[in-house]
Amino acid sequence: MTPEQISQVQESWKAVEGISETAADLFYNKLFEMDPSLSPLFQGDIKEQGAKLMKMIGVAVNGLSRLETIVPAVQQLGVRHAGYGVKDEHYDTVAGALLWTLGQGLGEAFTDDLKQAWTEAYTILATTMKEAAATTPA
Repeated sequence: MTPEQISQVQESWKAVEGISETAADLFYNKLFEMDPSLSPLFQGDIKEQGAKLMKMIGVAVNGLSRLETIVPAVQQLGVRHAGYGVKDEHYDTVAGALLWTLGQGLGEAFTDDLKQAWTEAYTILATTMKEAAATTPA
């Protein structure tokens, strides 16, 4: 990612944080609409899960300018997700739901350039998670 893309993602995330509960609801509704088979992977209170999701995204977004500091945590997250039954193809569905949610939350501010920057950020993080999951014994 370029420094400009990192800045774009970080600045746009500030706007999403202001509507984090709504954004989480939008995300999970879209995710389960796109792939209903994912619903059983989420046990417990979905509102609580949404709050955790928003916090995790915030940590990742804020760490984009110093990736080396968040890579170990992202790798651990990938291993945990594999243990929950998350498969590589699920990451594409999550990407679609996330980008759709950002588009809903940011409206016209979600330009093609910003969408590309978010796609780059997500790809880096998802790839790190998938690689960690693949190299960890079951």
